[in-house]
Amino acid sequence: MTENETPQDTLSLQGRRAVVTGSSSGIGRAIALELSAAGAEVLIHANRSVTEGEKLREEITARGARCEFIQADLGTGEAATAFFERALDTLGHLDIWINNAGVDILTGEGAELSYEEKLEALIAVDLRASILLARKAGSAMKEQGGVILNMGWDQAAVGMEGESGELFGAIKGAVMAFTRSLALSLAPKVRVNCLAPGWIRTAWGEEAPAEWQERVLQEVPLGRWGSPEDVAATARFLVSDAAAFISGQVVNINGGAIS
Repeated sequence: MTENETPQDTLSLQGRRAVVTGSSSGIGRAIALELSAAGAEVLIHANRSVTEGEKLREEITARGARCEFIQADLGTGEAATAFFERALDTLGHLDIWINNAGVDILTGEGAELSYEEKLEALIAVDLRASILLARKAGSAMKEQGGVILNMGWDQAAVGMEGESGELFGAIKGAVMAFTRSLALSLAPKVRVNCLAPGWIRTAWGEEAPAEWQERVLQEVPLGRWGSPEDVAATARFLVSDAAAFISGQVVNINGGAIS
């Protein structure tokens, strides 16, 4: 922070151009709203949730901010590349790129997939697309600078029992390791960090059985579920000038849970 800047100045994203993948609901939606409220022009993305994506675009636009929406399946390398090129062409240049898109294997059709099918889906979107898009964003930002955020998971560092724990631990652990290396590759112009949410009340949390509700209260020292807005506030900080000396970090947003 310079001599004439206030803390609020350093948190402003006025004039920045940001992409948030997987932003039609949950954490991604909260991040898009938070960045927009801070002054950023935001490009949001969804695959299946087109109606929700359009509604979010309309909501942000109604507040007087610029918002674009692109529907895209990120399940192949070619599709991820095509989405990146469309996003860059739409915004003109990039200041912020947030990889939030992920496959839902806990609710709906995803929960019915076999273990191997879940693994393949997570590799395709949560891991491969995040890696490819982060590298492309970093290349586009390397001259003027910028910030990239990836999405990890606090439990990946310590492990969790069960099928979903194994799957998310493997995939999100890889994303977290990749983030640290990409931060070194892109320094000093581009900062790269990773959000690692803990128990956040998204769609699954809303319907979680009583035993899981109790487990959250036992494991989280702050005694509650986190909200998508808790993650969004951290994202805004990390992409702002207030975090100008933070790179290569995995930041837990988990209410103090041991991880």
